[in-house]
Amino acid sequence: MYILLMGPPGAGKGTQAERLVEAYHIPHISTGDMFRAAVKQGTELGKEAKRYMDAGQLVPDAVTIGIVKDGLSKPECKQGFLLDGFPRTSEQAVALDATLAELGIALTRVVNIVVPDSELVARVTGRRICKACGATYHVSFNASKVDGICDKCGGTLYQRDDDREETVMKRLEVYHSQTKPLIDYYKTQGLYTEIDGLQAIDKVFDDITASLRSNV
Repeated sequence: MYILLMGPPGAGKGTQAERLVEAYHIPHISTGDMFRAAVKQGTELGKEAKRYMDAGQLVPDAVTIGIVKDGLSKPECKQGFLLDGFPRTSEQAVALDATLAELGIALTRVVNIVVPDSELVARVTGRRICKACGATYHVSFNASKVDGICDKCGGTLYQRDDDREETVMKRLEVYHSQTKPLIDYYKTQGLYTEIDGLQAIDKVFDDITASLRSNV
């Protein structure tokens, strides 16, 4: 399975990605995780990426495409992958097609999880991350037992800069203005499926796997 998972910030891509990776035994290629790792390590790429991420803007194509190419070229991706966070523009989609053609593979399905903006803002701004182990919580839906403390390791929970309301709103504006053309792009290829992200987590997963089976 070569899956492209789309959706705005807070749509639940992370949760579904974990389930899909386990179900299909494929690697999860997340540009977001790659950038955050680089930021934490303080690399030059990380410093550059952080400036854009904190402002709710997209990281430049030249940087993003290079990272994705390296990731998809790894041996573990030959039999399948779950791609999350790329492409976000039509230009990136064309670059991805070229990269996949070079590797002799093609996307199985493009899955877009859709959720209204008002719900997305509530989901993202309530998210808290453990500084020590990276565990994720939510102040309303999945709160830690002790406020501000990780249940798993006792680490301190914090709100990422790109999870603050002003940044989330800007990220959604960017998403709607620059990534919506991708929907038409993949519709013309007959690969696109839209999933209602307001449903229960299990139902969202069932709908995604059903769409994947239709391509097998």
